[in-house]
Amino acid sequence: MKSNQFAGKPFSLPFSRRVFLGVSAVSAVRVLGANDRIRCATIGVGGRGYYLTSKFKELGADMVAVCDVYEPRRQKCLEAASPGARACEDYRHILDDHSIDAVVIATPEHWHAKITIDAVKAGKDVYVEKPLAHSVQEGFQMVEAVRQTKRLAMVGTQRRSYDLYREVKQIFDSGVLGKVRLVNCWWLNRWESLGTKPLEGRLNWELFLGSAPKRELELIRFYHWLHFWDYAGGILIGQAAHIVDSVQYMMNSVFPLAVTCSAGKVNLPGAEIPETASMTVEYPENYTLVFTISYQAMHYNSHNDQLMQFHGSKARLDLGRESYALYPQSDEVDLKPDQQRRMPGSFESAGLAHIRNFLECLRSRKETNATIEMGNATNVALAMAIESLRTGHRMKWKADTKQAES
Repeated sequence: MKSNQFAGKPFSLPFSRRVFLGVSAVSAVRVLGANDRIRCATIGVGGRGYYLTSKFKELGADMVAVCDVYEPRRQKCLEAASPGARACEDYRHILDDHSIDAVVIATPEHWHAKITIDAVKAGKDVYVEKPLAHSVQEGFQMVEAVRQTKRLAMVGTQRRSYDLYREVKQIFDSGVLGKVRLVNCWWLNRWESLGTKPLEGRLNWELFLGSAPKRELELIRFYHWLHFWDYAGGILIGQAAHIVDSVQYMMNSVFPLAVTCSAGKVNLPGAEIPETASMTVEYPENYTLVFTISYQAMHYNSHNDQLMQFHGSKARLDLGRESYALYPQSDEVDLKPDQQRRMPGSFESAGLAHIRNFLECLRSRKETNATIEMGNATNVALAMAIESLRTGHRMKWKADTKQAES
């Protein structure tokens, strides 16, 4: 059965025609000099967008505008932006400003593709949060738009810029693990419930919905969009975006052969997507990735909440959020690592290094550490996992048609 679950849905509102005239918009792009301040705007300024705004400013970007459909959030984010920054409700006002060099996209997932494509057509470079898109087709549309417009795009998979992970990548490339046929991964933590609160200001609910099905306002959907299929893939996809991307980075993989995903009941009242699930990804490089997530486990310190175990024929490598350990083959009862590093509290540096790389690339015009193609390769596996979970089928990747089929 051919999958059409992820066919893109158009969403259009009248706006300045300059945004959609690619040639005219791109011709107005500033050429950055060595001393020019890079002018950026953030679109989607909830918790993650606020954080990115503050960190971009900390690293020297001029954060001149913030945008969100919820008025209290954009007003709050002005505190993190540069002095004199402006706030707006509709992202297209950002794209119509030719003085802005780049946009940071931290919206719900179902908006990533539309805003990224519109942004590069308007001559902006893009930093877009993971997961890249909400469907297979959207991911390829984003790649095409970025390459046609010759803009730069970075996906927010910050482990690709993390010095710890780049050190581990060298270990992989040395061949010390031998042949890796199995990668076991998990991510565990705990959620008790989903809470809501009354709105504290104006919310443009229609603009929030975008291409998603129209419905009356439900506060739980607004505050907890991650848990609803119309806007996201749940915590499974939110965290698998990091895990799958990291594994593909280490293993030099691109698209999978097949993906199977299953889950138990939804244990969070009001949520739609299971918070406990397992996905199996088969790769053409002849290895299998198994990722299991549960947010109904006990609470963990973030240093200990995740692990990737690469089982090689000569050694096993355990890679956590802020640590790694390399265990050579041994018949001893107590295995001892040959190499290891523990860096509790260091993960903040990964995000800073990622942003720094993006800003450097805006000047040099070199590719970023996390290109649109890298994000799309991960997105294919994630979208196939969603399709498998929702249909109960093992999904196979068809490279010739760029589609998943059961």
